[in-house]
Amino acid sequence: MPKARGRWRMWRQITRMINEFGYAKVNLTLHVTGQRPDGYHLLDSLVVFAGIGDRLYAARSGVSSLTVEGPFGADIPTDMGNLVLRAAALFSPHQGVAFTLQKNLPPASGIGGGSADAAAAIRAILRMLADENDATATDDIFAGLDRDAVLRLGADVPVCLYSRPARMQGIGDNVAQVACPEFWITLVNPRVAVPTPQVFAGLASKTNAPMPDLPVWPDAAALADWLHSQRNDLEAPALHIAPVIADVLRALRAQPGTLIARMSGSGATCFALAADEATAKATATAIQAAHPGWWAAAGRVFPS
Repeated sequence: MPKARGRWRMWRQITRMINEFGYAKVNLTLHVTGQRPDGYHLLDSLVVFAGIGDRLYAARSGVSSLTVEGPFGADIPTDMGNLVLRAAALFSPHQGVAFTLQKNLPPASGIGGGSADAAAAIRAILRMLADENDATATDDIFAGLDRDAVLRLGADVPVCLYSRPARMQGIGDNVAQVACPEFWITLVNPRVAVPTPQVFAGLASKTNAPMPDLPVWPDAAALADWLHSQRNDLEAPALHIAPVIADVLRALRAQPGTLIARMSGSGATCFALAADEATAKATATAIQAAHPGWWAAAGRVFPS
């Protein structure tokens, strides 16, 4: 009987394990429109999320902890310098959470890996809270989140919470979901670090035009055509810091079926839009074969 009870407790612990996906955030555009007196930059960005990312496992525990695994696990802190544990401290102060992070996205690469992980941690905590009160849906708890607390974790965390196509403005506090067609994307990172503060410091102008009103894009080709008239204001200063980004962009633009290639965020990850899965995966395979030291992955971009 004691052994049976032990197996039952173990089974219950396993069933309470929650897992969330930290989707790669891609800035299809990034317009720097100003800077506040406190130093924060004002942005206007069209953001999408791809089925490429990190996996976060969470379970109730006496104290919060973080274990990191995966191809980039050795590069990630496991103390309070990690946004996952900081999210737990903010949103689960009285209930410890044991996290295990499968780190598949390269860190500090312009695709919001740390912010996506923090958002995944918040979603996991909300699911735990919902489990404790069956009458309260996760969506209701989500709607009552302290938005200022979310923003304090990082400018990209609010948009990563939804992980759906959005227009992100201000310092990341103004997020509006947008209609976006389905398409595929290839992400490539040359495995170089590009410090975000240095990129912003290298901007020639910090007061640039925002995006116009967003049109309706019937398909990936129409979206790509429109994107050609937009920009990433951080691409030029990032190229100055890491010229290899230009090599990544040339490689992506040379691939058959690439609709547009551009840098995401503050770099150094670049993306190529494709209309279908086969094209995106062929691009990733070709880039990886030609540049085995680079990181490349392809995934579906979720429509609105």
